[in-house]
Amino acid sequence: MIAMGRNAFALYEERIARVKDAIALRKPDRVPIVSPVQKFVYDYAGVTMKEAMYQYDKTKRACKKFVYEFEPDMDFGPWFALPGEVLEIVDLKWLRWPGHGLEDNNMYQFIEDEYMKEDEYDEFDADVTRFLLTKWLPRSAGNIQGLSKFPDIKNAMWFGWFPACLPFASAELQGALQTLRYAGEALGRYYKFVGEYFAEIKAEHGFPAAAGSFAWAPFDLIGDTLRGTEGVLTDMLLRPAQLEKAIEKMVPVGIAMGVQGLQITGNPFCWIWLHKGMDSFMSDVQFEQFYWRSLKRMIDGLVAGGVTPMIYGEGWLNRRVKYFAELPRGKCMLHFDNASFDDMRAAKNALRDIACISGNVPNLLFSYGTPADIKDYVRKLIDICGRDGGYIMDTAALLDDAKPENIRAWFDFTREYGVYR
Repeated sequence: MIAMGRNAFALYEERIARVKDAIALRKPDRVPIVSPVQKFVYDYAGVTMKEAMYQYDKTKRACKKFVYEFEPDMDFGPWFALPGEVLEIVDLKWLRWPGHGLEDNNMYQFIEDEYMKEDEYDEFDADVTRFLLTKWLPRSAGNIQGLSKFPDIKNAMWFGWFPACLPFASAELQGALQTLRYAGEALGRYYKFVGEYFAEIKAEHGFPAAAGSFAWAPFDLIGDTLRGTEGVLTDMLLRPAQLEKAIEKMVPVGIAMGVQGLQITGNPFCWIWLHKGMDSFMSDVQFEQFYWRSLKRMIDGLVAGGVTPMIYGEGWLNRRVKYFAELPRGKCMLHFDNASFDDMRAAKNALRDIACISGNVPNLLFSYGTPADIKDYVRKLIDICGRDGGYIMDTAALLDDAKPENIRAWFDFTREYGVYR
């Protein structure tokens, strides 16, 4: 529970310093605990995912219950309860969520598809913005398909202004723009709620927000949202030059995600989810060519812009450690999902003077283990990764299902055992 007799400002400074010290490879007072907990937050408060995505008063109640009872060193708050109203207004195609293909208490699910066809690389390369506006967005959402009629504004100079304006008379385009207006208003309400939540937990009890922005590896920006997994893996073999060109165009996009987030929120922490970089997706040669080179340039750009990259590995990353040794020293956090104690020891030894590491208490242990199991795993993990600083305690992956007593044991024992003496 919240420490009594400590003002919120002092608690905030203590928590944020703890995390920053770990990232900078210094020894904080103890091992920080930062974890992107998803559905558990709402299950614990008796709030369904449908309620969390549509009823912000219940979302706030659930998030505050979690953060005030368990006291992570930074909090993700409502970020993982996406605004259902916005998704509904645009009729988003690449998500299923409660009430739209899923039961009320299911976590939303990503639906992958080819939103850019294999023969559209040249069009994408010629004008990324226009392609996203007139192809990707209309294919992504059923209620804004009229954006496909958006005019080519670069031809609007002089008398080109007349034909450039003509498509705005289209009922389909007008309908899409009206839908975007409603979606923007709904999104404004969501961001206002999120901003108020983080301001309240900071003012009331000194909890920092865990994220100022989110970003994705350049390869994943193409593979997740445009080509899909099957498409992008095929392109690595059949059209590698076109794929590399497209990936390169995503480097400044990823940098902008983090830098603009810092400018808007003042929060330097940018969480970068690595979806397709795991060991089993591609060989080391392919990883270096298609994934790592662009990701490294993006990370360097983020650091140059004052951003702290929180690189969240999903799946096995054990063969990738040698590449992460090229990260800028003391500027990043690198999360490990699936890894044995031997793997974590190898990662710690390789990155000891380079990057803070985090993870990897197994999610299954939270669901099916006991508090004693949790404590035993945490003890071993801290002994391996945390003794000299440069370690942040976290679950293996974003947490949905868990026994509350296991979560309590995890937080309490980390605070007890993870003290630097």
